[in-house]
Amino acid sequence: MGVCAALTAQDVVYSGHRCHAHYLAKGGNLGELVAELYGRETGCARGRGGSVHLSDMSVGMVASSAILAQTVPVAVGSALAFQMDGSPRVAVTFFGDGAVDEGVFHESLNWAAIKRLPVLFVCENNLYATHSPLSVRLPKGTEIYRRAQMYKIAAEKLDGNDVYAVYRSAQRAATQCREGRGPVFLECSTYRWLEHVGPLDDSDRGYRTKREIDSWKRGDPVKRSAKALLSAGLANAAMFRQFESQIADEIAKAVAEAGHAPWPDPRDLLKDVY
Repeated sequence: MGVCAALTAQDVVYSGHRCHAHYLAKGGNLGELVAELYGRETGCARGRGGSVHLSDMSVGMVASSAILAQTVPVAVGSALAFQMDGSPRVAVTFFGDGAVDEGVFHESLNWAAIKRLPVLFVCENNLYATHSPLSVRLPKGTEIYRRAQMYKIAAEKLDGNDVYAVYRSAQRAATQCREGRGPVFLECSTYRWLEHVGPLDDSDRGYRTKREIDSWKRGDPVKRSAKALLSAGLANAAMFRQFESQIADEIAKAVAEAGHAPWPDPRDLLKDVY
């Protein structure tokens, strides 16, 4: 949310397999998102994309993919097109810490740096790639954002659970990209509360502890944001109750409508397939 709030409607976003929040933050429609998860014709990708292949060009959500780091070079390609067109647009690619071990990640950073492309790399570092912690994947003392600095890319590490800090950094980054001063890399420290795939607690798997998970939960970014708004006098408890009720109603409506939406016509199976 912090990154997308700093973008314009003309900027584009690419994501990985955890793309739902990126789509909504970029201006995506909740009803169309749920319908896409149901595989219905009214989905943002007309039921063709499903959960991990969201696409909605109307809001600048170009693509997401479950292939690790796949959309990193594609975002660089969009940035190259913007530069060639002389357009003040920015391409953003969201990815996890596991993606930085892929060869294409390094190739993409190198190319973006050489060409000074308007691309913003956003690494959501949640410390684990499935069940593998950073300590078994990277040499001791390795900092992900410093990998970007090796390619002479402006890079910083920040608290990814502080929406205001992320927004301020993303604003500066987007401005640098638009002014032709090259790409920017943001490493946002965050955490995955639940298991890699699914709704359950996985503290019994042996690779992380419940104590560790609970310590991160205490830094819930939504609660932190709410507390900041209350402290600044910009909101009150009654407003938050209203927001929560409204959001619950919107979700219930989206689920109900998606459940009754039409399936794609089988005769359209090969349309828009390349």
